Amino acid sequence: MSLDPQRRLRRKLLLAPTTLTLLLFMVLPMLLMAWMSVLAPDTYGGVRWHEWSVDAYVQFLYERDLDDSLTLNSDYLQIFGRSFLLAGFATVVTLLIGFPTALYIALKEEKTRQRLILLISIPFWTNLLVRTYAWMLLLRNGGLIDSSLTALGLSQGALDVLYTPTAVAIGFVYSFLPFMVLPIYTSLEKMDWRLVEAAFDLGANRWQALRRVILPLAMPGIVAGCLLVFIPAIGSYYIPELLGGGKSLMIGNLIQNQFGTARNWPFGAALSFMLLAMVLLAMWVYTRRFQRPPGE
Repeated sequence: MSLDPQRRLRRKLLLAPTTLTLLLFMVLPMLLMAWMSVLAPDTYGGVRWHEWSVDAYVQFLYERDLDDSLTLNSDYLQIFGRSFLLAGFATVVTLLIGFPTALYIALKEEKTRQRLILLISIPFWTNLLVRTYAWMLLLRNGGLIDSSLTALGLSQGALDVLYTPTAVAIGFVYSFLPFMVLPIYTSLEKMDWRLVEAAFDLGANRWQALRRVILPLAMPGIVAGCLLVFIPAIGSYYIPELLGGGKSLMIGNLIQNQFGTARNWPFGAALSFMLLAMVLLAMWVYTRRFQRPPGE
């Protein structure tokens, strides 16, 4: 049904602030980064605005020898692989913890649900940087966890977890768990639970009701939760910097280094764009695989 010109104009005016915000704070910076990635780096940082170069993209896979020949360099691929592995691990662990948690909350009474959701949202009241520093105190040798394990006789020596990939994974799971629980809970709360009762009436056991009814109906929340965890985890900067001690570079740290100490802005912009392309590809594959109508 076509809208009359007056209603169409009113709709455009209502959408104008949102469109303008997206253009100013999302599209324009991305275009600037794309332009910067194909410019030559300046000697002391910044770029040469009138000198075009694709060296930033070549540098991702190759390095130049003294005779200016190119040899394959897999260092940056390893950093990307490590980042995807840690972000994927955090996504899987938060899903394994978050789905039962969301299901438990959804099955409670209204007042209990509100209290439990309040508990889930309490970590947001404190800055993530402060909470990450708190985890440094918990995970360090002689900290609360190390001392408790030693007192219980479960550990003989120092824990040695801080400044390792394990500490980074723990930080990811802790920081992004609410982003997994809340979307899944929203899907489960809207679900028609009479379908589950019908499944039981037709002879399904608990596992069959979960696999054939609850999981398909909760899939939009599961997909949203996985994206909300995976995307910020893969580009995270200060969790790997503080809990990993900068020993194992991740993509966020690598990009920050290029704009900071390395003073290679085009390479930092090219890395940002390659990360964006990989995340968009992963999102496309994920949604194509899982975001299908129930019963298809």
